[in-house]
Amino acid sequence: MNDQPPTVWIFHGNGARFASGVFSTRAGAEAWIRQHGLAGVLTEYPLDSGAYDWAIQERHFTPKKEHHTSAEFIQRFTSAFQQHEHYLHTEDET
Repeated sequence: MNDQPPTVWIFHGNGARFASGVFSTRAGAEAWIRQHGLAGVLTEYPLDSGAYDWAIQERHFTPKKEHHTSAEFIQRFTSAFQQHEHYLHTEDET
């Protein structure tokens, strides 16, 4: 039995302020990235959980400083333990 929560893959293009795609599978996201020749980061996120809470629950992060529990810190939090991949557009790709 799989105890892992369901996840989604979110693509954030280089220089973008907001995500430009959300996918149920990595393969679907990668096909879309290739189709459009995009550059950016594709990251897996757990559904119904913030990255901060997920990292604490999975014991990948422990708040140690007072500011680690502030809204400003939490809203910018990312974890290197989330699966992610960087994509670079090249003219050879179609």
